[in-house]
Amino acid sequence: MNTDRSELDRIAFYGRTLSEYIRMFRIDDIDLLKKYRILDCPSGASSFVAEANKLGIDAVGCDPLFDKDPKILQEQGEKDIEYVVERVSLSPNLYKWDFYSSVEELRNCRKLALKQFISDYKLGTGRRRYVRAELPTLPFDDRSFDLVLSGHFLFTYAHKFEFPFILSSVKELIRVCAGEVRIYPLQKSSFKPYERIPDLLHVLKNQYGIACDIVAVPFEFQKGSNKMLCLRHNAAGQ
Repeated sequence: MNTDRSELDRIAFYGRTLSEYIRMFRIDDIDLLKKYRILDCPSGASSFVAEANKLGIDAVGCDPLFDKDPKILQEQGEKDIEYVVERVSLSPNLYKWDFYSSVEELRNCRKLALKQFISDYKLGTGRRRYVRAELPTLPFDDRSFDLVLSGHFLFTYAHKFEFPFILSSVKELIRVCAGEVRIYPLQKSSFKPYERIPDLLHVLKNQYGIACDIVAVPFEFQKGSNKMLCLRHNAAGQ
């Protein structure tokens, strides 16, 4: 099967659960997160914020669609679940089926994330844990968060973005973070690694003094997607 058939031709409003985030972003101690203020950007239809706040974790999600009515988000989420699951079904051999045992279980995980997100969205919006925002400009002060998580966006959809947009977006994630930015995965939706990762790291390190590390994670659904990019301000506070 041609891997290009798995490439997503539009940005899906699609989400994952806390248990998936723990693996994708290599969160080794969930209790430690209670000491942090966390940003999920873009959050999409993930239930991370809803689940984290129930555990006493101060988590905020932002997304361009977070000014929409819950019914609209529900409908969009359901539509995009079917869109992405259909793409996965075209080439099941390109995925590892250890976390999800089947396409149907994958669909059920996505429906669960959407259900938990929608159930929290109205209350959470009133409490400012769901904020309408769009990269590369976020409505948060410098170093507002201790940890910033960014999943399945910048590199997943790199075929839709020019390098300056990706660089500006990464810089913005770093700007609002006092601790560490974690970006997962490093692959595009076509299964190919984002070819300009070396250029991105070179600019971040040499022009902006950002410490960059590529770290293995205990999660791999799309074959090869078992690494994340970790970014921190250098010791001099650049």
